Amino acid sequence: MDMDTVNFAIIGCGHIAAKHAQAIEKIVGARLLAVCDTHPGRTVPFREKFGAREYSDYQQLLQDPGIDVVDLCTPSGMHAQMAVDAARAGKHVVVEKPIALSLGDADQIINECRQAGVKLAVVHPNRFKPAVQALKKALDEGRFGTLTHGNATVRWNRNQEYFDRDAWRGTRDMDGGVLMNQAIHNIDLLQWMMGPVTEVFAYTTTRLRRIETEDLGVAVLKFASGALGVIEAAATLYPTNLEETLAVFGESGTAVIGGVTASTLNTWRVAGYSEDEASSLKQAVNNSTAKPGHQVILEDMVEAIRTGRDPLVNGKEGRKALEIILAIYKSAETGMPVRLPLVERGN
Repeated sequence: MDMDTVNFAIIGCGHIAAKHAQAIEKIVGARLLAVCDTHPGRTVPFREKFGAREYSDYQQLLQDPGIDVVDLCTPSGMHAQMAVDAARAGKHVVVEKPIALSLGDADQIINECRQAGVKLAVVHPNRFKPAVQALKKALDEGRFGTLTHGNATVRWNRNQEYFDRDAWRGTRDMDGGVLMNQAIHNIDLLQWMMGPVTEVFAYTTTRLRRIETEDLGVAVLKFASGALGVIEAAATLYPTNLEETLAVFGESGTAVIGGVTASTLNTWRVAGYSEDEASSLKQAVNNSTAKPGHQVILEDMVEAIRTGRDPLVNGKEGRKALEIILAIYKSAETGMPVRLPLVERGN
């Protein structure tokens, strides 16, 4: 690796890949060296705009000695094998959420990256939104006192046209439903704020969309602290996305982050803050021009490689939301509460 440049390769040139490419372009000391997709023509815009090498076979891409980091933007069901192959080829790995669709696959990715001595980062960019960062800082400082409960709500629209666009969308083996695909970001934030989950009880259903998986799910949670939580996730909202909301409540604090994509600090009632101070904080946070989350994730990978530390959202962090969602699925299937951890962590 050129000490001045970290070379990225994107595998999977669908919608989300453009965000990754744009983020890499903005990072000092990073370059998009290559792209790969099995669909003819999808790689062309990346060659034309970024000068990236084009591949149609990811195994051939992994043999390219110039590539330092493989950035997986493929359907979720393809993450595990590709991540393992990348690690064995000596490449650092960035993987879009979810890290995988099963805990076994997630653990294999984590173990293979560790054994190969390469870095692993999972794309949970919402952690780096200014409103989320402000809430996390206050919680870490103990400003909320004993937490009582929290809520993660995603009320979005993914119409039938969205699912029909690609055959893998909404399938169990390649994608998952609204919880695994859309709500996973907010579920990740809920557990990041509230701590480990010990038990869930849930219902899921498919009300409107012609897909294998759920378009609606609700769950109640118990946290290790004794606090409770509620998750509501829907892809059925008419006619467009309505809201994504994260709320945390404690003995000395109430905070609600809302808007369509959980970006706005709507409520901040925390002991020690006057009304003017709370208003000033909200204004500062909501008017912030922070870097996009994808850029932060990829920039952090560059820094992790150069310094030898772990990425901020490493494999074990990415695994946490996946385990909660799989517990929700198990509860919905069995009609029973499900305790966590689902399996012993061996890594």
